[in-house]
Amino acid sequence: MSHTPHELLADLPEHADKILTLKSSDPHFARLYEEYHDVNRQVHRSETQVEPMTELAEVDLRKQRAALKDQLWHIINGA
Repeated sequence: MSHTPHELLADLPEHADKILTLKSSDPHFARLYEEYHDVNRQVHRSETQVEPMTELAEVDLRKQRAALKDQLWHIINGA
C-alpha cells in the first residue's frame, strides 16, 4: 500500500498541458477529473488513517479511482 497521493497531473506529467486544456474546455472531462480527485482524496485520507474506513470500502474506492483514471486516459489519448 502506497501512501502517495495519485494526483493525475503528477502521474501523467507528460500530458499536463492537454489535461489542463481538457479540464477547461470539456465539461465531461472536467466532471470526471473532479470525481477522480474526490475519490483519490478519500483513498489517501483512508491510507494515512486521517479518515479510516473498512478494507472493503477502501478497495471499492481504489477500483472506482482506477476506472475513472481509465476513462480520463482514454479521453486524453483521443484528444
